[in-house]
Amino acid sequence: MLQKYFKIWVMMARNSFITWISKWPNFIVFVSGKMVRYIFYFVFLYFLMKNTNGLAEYTGNQVLFFVATYTLIDTIAQFLFRSVYTFRSMVISGDFDLILIRPINPLFRVLVGGPDPMDFITIPPIIFVVYYIGSMLSPLPLGVLYYILLVLNGLLISMAFHIAVLSLGIITLEVDHMIMIYRDLVSMGRLPIDIYKEPLKSILTFVVPVGLMVSVPAKAILGLISPMGVISSLIFGIALFMLTLKFWTYALKKYSSASS
Repeated sequence: MLQKYFKIWVMMARNSFITWISKWPNFIVFVSGKMVRYIFYFVFLYFLMKNTNGLAEYTGNQVLFFVATYTLIDTIAQFLFRSVYTFRSMVISGDFDLILIRPINPLFRVLVGGPDPMDFITIPPIIFVVYYIGSMLSPLPLGVLYYILLVLNGLLISMAFHIAVLSLGIITLEVDHMIMIYRDLVSMGRLPIDIYKEPLKSILTFVVPVGLMVSVPAKAILGLISPMGVISSLIFGIALFMLTLKFWTYALKKYSSASS
């Protein structure tokens, strides 16, 4: 079953890549713009941290690692779940009806059916930046293992957010606004959550789990997360994912076909 869906995803990804490459001038401009934006932001942050001796008790390199981790998780999520941005048009036009009658899981199709090649190209350089900055922090092997697990957990939480947006899109048709709210909330995790005061800090950690998604993985490299904290984060991520799957099932029952 997994092999079947992987082949289907590869086919959809190839079609998406071909569509973008056929517009190669736009493709080059967009990718170049993304890379320049990342470079300027990291350079700006580097000199800012150098002149201020860190932020919220974190050193400059540690803050840069928080930003690199956020960028990694956010970029991979954008690469995988880009088709969520076009879901509203599918529902309004009736194309979602055609997806429902096909012999594949409709959630799979609308969640990961249109990966973004621009983000795919920027992922390897971001991984290198994460590795380079992380190596300067002299992490322990166990910390690296925790980091990898928590990055995967962060992607699972991001997937849960996107499933919730899709579910709300069926019920209310408000996909565009919800996905922008999601992006604004996640961007608050670009820097360590510790810079925020209570109760905002707790809200971003437990209510809207941006902290668990992007800040906790970086803390694992720094040795600031206990084994119980890692386990609790993983349990939370899995529970949130299962909850949004139930919400998706509920939303499908409320769906009214465009032809009805």
